[in-house]
Order: sequence, then structure tokens, then C-alpha cells
Amino acid sequence: MSTTTAPPESPARSSSRPKLALEPILLVEDKAELRAMLQKALERAGYSVESTADGSVGIEKIRSRRYLVVLTDLKLPGASGIDVLRAVQQADPTVPVVIMTAYGSIEEAVTAMKEGAFDFIQKPIDLDHLKLLVERAAHQQELLRENLLLREEYSARYGFPRIVGEHPLMQELSGQVQRLATTDSTVLLLGESGTGKELFARAIHHLSARRGHPFVALNCAAIPEGLVETELFGHERGAFTGAGARKIGKLEMAHRGTIFLDEIAELPLGMQAKLLRVLEERRFERVGGTVSIEINVRILAATNKDLRAAVAAKQFREDLYFRIAAVPLLVPPLRERGDDVLLLAEHFLEKFRREFRKPRLTLSAAARERLLGYPWPGNVRELQNTIERAAILAAGDEITPDDLQLPAPLPSPAELPAGMLPAEFHWEGTLEEVTSRAVAHLERYLIERTLRECRWNKTRAAEKLGVSYKTLLAKIRAHGLET
Repeated sequence: MSTTTAPPESPARSSSRPKLALEPILLVEDKAELRAMLQKALERAGYSVESTADGSVGIEKIRSRRYLVVLTDLKLPGASGIDVLRAVQQADPTVPVVIMTAYGSIEEAVTAMKEGAFDFIQKPIDLDHLKLLVERAAHQQELLRENLLLREEYSARYGFPRIVGEHPLMQELSGQVQRLATTDSTVLLLGESGTGKELFARAIHHLSARRGHPFVALNCAAIPEGLVETELFGHERGAFTGAGARKIGKLEMAHRGTIFLDEIAELPLGMQAKLLRVLEERRFERVGGTVSIEINVRILAATNKDLRAAVAAKQFREDLYFRIAAVPLLVPPLRERGDDVLLLAEHFLEKFRREFRKPRLTLSAAARERLLGYPWPGNVRELQNTIERAAILAAGDEITPDDLQLPAPLPSPAELPAGMLPAEFHWEGTLEEVTSRAVAHLERYLIERTLRECRWNKTRAAEKLGVSYKTLLAKIRAHGLET
């Protein structure tokens, strides 16, 4: 049976601390009295501190979680301070390392600086100087990590899909994800379908201390109701007809890592009760089993539904809602992200240039304008499909609005003829007269807009409108649209 390990403790906060201070400082110093003095001084300054006397132990700690700052002596048992520095740079180069050195070891300290140390401080340690140095180092790390999720080189380094965006909403969300990743809190990702909630869930996992363990995703909406329990908890051989062998469930597979429950609102009520029990007890039994299995797993959930409304309608358990919604994160829809639409379009286009061997393919100015004007009800997923389709259909080196094949935008009131506005429409007359008048206004508007889109090419306009060329000519004359 597995043993549950306790999550890292959250340190005390201080108004003078940097935003990323949820992470502790790692202190590596072999002299017990000095280590105790330094740890006490840093904790009084509001920092959380982990300490060790052994360089090798320090390296293991560095590989298992992220630190705000690493403070290390040069001369250590197990591994040297230089080895600790190199381990930090390999694990996460944004973590600053401050070297402590005795008098007479300045040359070694300079070597450490050349290898990437943030700074060094000589013994005996001036505590005020140390606190100032740590504060500067923590601030530098904050600047380095700002919008980390949005950086291509970081996503490539850690192997999860890049989150593309420069809009302030995405910058803020990126910062929230980075801070949450240092905790073990349950996170509920909210947002419309296609906004990329799973990408953010994967980012939380990869930025956390659990990144060396499994990330297991389960789409609750894609599993038949009768199979949800065995998918989550697994089953023993002979548990039901057809269960010829033991099956390990998703929760057990995610032990020490993260499980992502997508579309959690679709979980049947009975399964919601069982999931709540797992959240509270961190243990469960396989279907048909009698042995209690203990797990250490972080749960991330996502939904595109209003869970509060589902709770009110008795479709979702209130106790489970409050348990998973401890930290809600809203992923904004694409229509609220401004020019990020074009950033994402270029990101996808670069992928399809390589895939379809069209290295010179670009978006025309008109296509870019069309992308910005479309509301994207399917969000990022719809945009990716649109760019893929356009890259296939483009006849030359430039994608046109027609290649995008997006639905025509709805007209704004300013674009409509005066007679079509409710306040100005002529409502008097028989049903036939009023209906004919409305049809005439609509017909004129659609014909004129289509002609403009087709640059007054009547053959193409007739095809788009689904009428014959002769019929279109007659209607153009009837509505006075001759040029």
C-alpha cells in the first residue's frame, strides 16, 4: 500500500516579499550553528526556509521542487557548492544562487559567478547584507519568470504545448498559474469550450514539484455512465462480467502526480459522492475489491458550465463544488483577447507551413482583418481548424478571406439600411405588404454586401448567394444597384 506524503507547507506572507514567495529558500550549510542562525534570520524576515548540511541532499531537494533562492556554502560534504549551482541551472535556470564563501576563497566565488551564480557573500555573514541580497535575488527571479508560460523557449524546454498570448488577461492568468503551481491546491478551470483549459492544467503540473510524475487526463463527458467508476478507480479481476484481469484506474495511475478531470460537470451524481470521499480521505477501493488504496494526487478540474447553476438545479453536489472550487481560474474566450487572435493564427500557420510544405504562405491583410472581426464561438480550437483549412485551400502564397471560409459577420446597426431598423421600419399595411417590404430590405442588403465582398464579380456573387446569374442581374436592376 502506498503512503501519502504531506504537501509542502505554505510559508508566512510579508508585504515586503516578492509575489512568488510561496516558494521557500533552500539553505545548504554544513556548520550547524551558522545554519540555524541564518535560517532563523530569514524566517524572521518572512521567508520559508528549508535547510540541509549536505550538498548531495541539497541537489536532491533541488530536483524535487522549485525554490525562491538557493543559498549555499562552497565547501560542503557530499557535493560542493559549485555542484549545487550546476544542479540548479539544470533544474531551473531562473532560480538565483547566492554563494557563501570563507575569507581566502574569493577565487572560487569568482568562478561560481562565471558559472552563473547570482552573487556571493563572505563569512562572517552580515545578516542585513544577506537579507538585502536575498530580496534582490528573489526580485530578479520574479522578473525572469514574468509571463513564463507565454515563452516559447520555456514550453519547448519542459515539453508542454506553448500558450500563446500577449493580452493583459493572458498575462494575469499566466502569473496566477505560476503561483498556484507551487502549491498543492485543487484548481477549477472555467471557460468556454476550446479556450485551452487543458493546456493550463498541464502547465500547472509541469511547473509544480509533481512534474516528474504522471499527468493523467480524464474527459468525464466522453465516458459512458456505466464505465466512469471503473475508469476512475479501476477494477479487480471478476468484478463483473468481462472483467478478465485487474485494471488500474486513472486515480491510481496519477499517484504522486496530477489528475485532470475535464468536463467534471458531466460526472453522474453517484460518482460525485465517491469522488468527494477520495478528496477527503485520499483513499479508495477498486471496483470489486476490498483493499483500501491510499493515493497522493493533486486534482485539477475543468468545466464549461455554470456549476453554481448546476448546484441550484440539484445536478451537481454542493459539497463537491466547494471542495474543487477552492481556487477558480477563468480562461478568457478568444473574442476577449484582442490581437492574440493574430498571434495564434501566425503560430498555427507556422506549423501548417511545415506540415503542408508551403514555406512562403502568409495571411493577407484582408484575411487578418477578417480574423479579428470574427467572434470565434469555438475559440482557439476553431481558429486552429480555420487556419489548417485555409492553408490547404490557398491556391497561391497568400491566404485570402475566402480561404478562411468563415460565416459572414452579422451586420451592425450602422451598416443596416435605415428601413430595416425597428424604429424606422414602415409597419403599416397588410401582412403581405409588410412582409414584402421586409424581404426587399433584406434582399438589397445581402446582394450589395455580397457584391462588395466579391469585388462586384457577379458570377461569384451569384454562386455565393445560391441564385442564377440571370436572377441576380434582375434583382440588381430592381434594387438600383447597377454600377
